[in-house]
Amino acid sequence: MKKIMVYVFLLLGTLGYSQDWKTNFDEAKKEATEQNKKILLVFSGSDWCAPCIKLDKNVWQSEVFRTESKSKLILLKADFPKKKAHLLSAELTESNKKLAEKYNKEGNFPLVVLLDKNGKVISMTGYKNVSAEEYLKLLML
Repeated sequence: MKKIMVYVFLLLGTLGYSQDWKTNFDEAKKEATEQNKKILLVFSGSDWCAPCIKLDKNVWQSEVFRTESKSKLILLKADFPKKKAHLLSAELTESNKKLAEKYNKEGNFPLVVLLDKNGKVISMTGYKNVSAEEYLKLLML
């Protein structure tokens, strides 16, 4: 019984930190247009890229970012995991490759691209060892 309670609390705790990261560019553009928001496109290597993991932990999962992003951004993640257990579907892998061909030709990880609702690049940055508040300023939010 104790194990069940622990699992329930862990599940509820992770739900509080969950965000609505999209994986489909067309859906993200549609929502951005409907809601008049910008798109934050993040190229990540979630299971091998140390700066990507730090950025996720220190910025994307922060309360400051979650609050600010809700009102201003549509979140879109293009992940490129390497470990077999984390591999994506062939369709999603191909979709992420197409996004990289357009927005991440140099293959930088992490790469954070702020787009307008039509998909035009506003700004780009990578990992910075700064607070979530400072990172939001870098993104021009």
